[in-house]
Amino acid sequence: MFGFLSFSADIGIDLGTASVLVYVKGKGIVLQEPSVVAINKDTGKIIAVGSEARQMLGRTPGNIVAIRPLRDGVIADYDVTEKMLKYFISKTSGRRWFVKPRVMVCIPSGVTGVEERAVRQAALSAGAKQAHLIEEPLAAALGAGIDISEASGSMVVDIGGGTTDVAVLSLGGIVISRSLRVGGDKFDEAIVRYIRREYNMMIGERTGEEIKIEVGSALINTDRDITIRGRDLVTGLPKALNVTSSQVYDAISEPLEAVVSAVKEVLEHTPPELAADIVNKGIVMTGGGALLHNFDKLLSEETGLPVYVADESISCVAEGTGKALAMLNVLPQPKGKKLFKKVMG
Repeated sequence: MFGFLSFSADIGIDLGTASVLVYVKGKGIVLQEPSVVAINKDTGKIIAVGSEARQMLGRTPGNIVAIRPLRDGVIADYDVTEKMLKYFISKTSGRRWFVKPRVMVCIPSGVTGVEERAVRQAALSAGAKQAHLIEEPLAAALGAGIDISEASGSMVVDIGGGTTDVAVLSLGGIVISRSLRVGGDKFDEAIVRYIRREYNMMIGERTGEEIKIEVGSALINTDRDITIRGRDLVTGLPKALNVTSSQVYDAISEPLEAVVSAVKEVLEHTPPELAADIVNKGIVMTGGGALLHNFDKLLSEETGLPVYVADESISCVAEGTGKALAMLNVLPQPKGKKLFKKVMG
């Protein structure tokens, strides 16, 4: 599918809580699959990975479990993550690397040293010759086409499945950032809890995500609705329910406020000269969460700044990891904090 590759190639991986995107040098984004793995509990054998495994969420028999090995932007199950990475790298290469590839993996800006090492080791164990790490705001900015090497401030808000990273960038590095473990998953969970609390009805996380995508809004100025199906907690029987945009807004108002507060906090601590640049340039939103209806308008109203959603916002981080590998020796590295973190296999 991806052709014969006789030599190693650079691979950029957006190892996300909700999905994994793989960028191959010269080819662009070659893979986008959910971060889900289905495993036979009796044998430990992997049954399915990606889209096929996601179809099994909430629908498996007792001996099969469909799990998401990444939670809140970090590895929750190391062994399964390693197997998932190995599967995706093998799938994109067609098992035809003669030389192991260099791999760039993005990490949230707020990860601990232990979490960093877990990502590095997983990439090396999955078949990488070199494992480089780049923080998500940097990758998102590169993927969105922002020139982060110039002496000018740029602000990026990357809303992924498990984390939201807010950062001000200048001269190839992060000047100030905030990473919070609130993302698309928290919006889905909030919707599931709201439906359970208000209507005594149990729905799955996939239905919660569907509600968010179809009728979710960050502002109460739309009146869309969707019919969902779940289980009535009183009778125990299947039930249908109509959900409106205003109800979804009520459900997700808390995680929305958390993201807005993080953006304001970063702006409050931004040096004046860079703040002036941001007033002129505005804020760039990336990640799947940026596609929530009216999220850009909400941020603009709350900050008084122009806010833009990047083109192809879902793939920005993956594109950025690929671009970063080609710029390892080009971008300046601020003293005391390396732009890229590398480990050899």
